[in-house]
Amino acid sequence: GPLSDRSLMEVRLGELPAWLATRDFSPQGLLGGVQKAWSSYYNKYINVKRGGPAGISMLLAGYCLLSYSWNYQHISKISFLASV
Repeated sequence: GPLSDRSLMEVRLGELPAWLATRDFSPQGLLGGVQKAWSSYYNKYINVKRGGPAGISMLLAGYCLLSYSWNYQHISKISFLASV
């Protein structure tokens, strides 16, 4: 398709200056680009069509890792005292 209709990931390195020349760098154009990027991100990662246990299990795994890292010094002192 035309260069102006392509997304950044579809543009080759040699075409980048010409693609940038087709972009709208006005405040309204930049705001529209940010809104389009957020909408794309939201639909891909947040507003998923099918849910499953993967999202919840990733959340729980992250919580476990974060909790362990917060309490690491306390846990290591207890295990040291238990081995003495």
